[in-house]
Amino acid sequence: MSSSHSHISGVLLAGGKSRRMGGGDKCLLELAGSPMLAWVIERMQTQVDSLAINANGSPARFSLFNRPVIPDPYPGQLGPLAGILAGMRWASEKSPDYTHIATCPTDAPFIPLDLVKKLNLKCRSDGSNIVLASSNGRTHPVFGLWPVKLKDDLDEAVRSGTRKIMDWAEKHPTQIVEFKSVKIGTHDMDPFFNTNTPENMGEARLALETMLN
Repeated sequence: MSSSHSHISGVLLAGGKSRRMGGGDKCLLELAGSPMLAWVIERMQTQVDSLAINANGSPARFSLFNRPVIPDPYPGQLGPLAGILAGMRWASEKSPDYTHIATCPTDAPFIPLDLVKKLNLKCRSDGSNIVLASSNGRTHPVFGLWPVKLKDDLDEAVRSGTRKIMDWAEKHPTQIVEFKSVKIGTHDMDPFFNTNTPENMGEARLALETMLN
């Protein structure tokens, strides 16, 4: 990370409803011998100065991971924007030195090991812009670097009914960073591969097992 933006907190977004997986916390499902969340934490923890989990309900179910669990600031499962807002608030309360948060969902076990570094390289000198990840020409808004100083603006947007990340992000200077596939064992995987279905879990499990064997 560049010296001007070295204070970055990571926030893992675990607030989804997981409908296509049958509900519940899909990030706690077993994947090649470990909960899927463990794989996400392993790839993210060295990229940031601190790491928290954004989730609603009892935090006790995440006690195994020894990370702060921060709920959405408003009830009703309002989507990932509320999780980003929760992360911004948490980072600003934790330390005034935190200038940004880096977010990723907890159902993406192959995130690039240089995700935050590459996003951070696209930060303006004043740290005012949002930076989002992309692969195969498709932007993935939940994988982003967010200036904490936008928390009040985001709070107003969420309270006013904005739910889609891009509806809010596009009102601010935003840059996109393209990422190539990652090698997981013998498999070339999209770095933002999302395990939305049991079939996706099978694909991810197969790739990780070839890496472990």
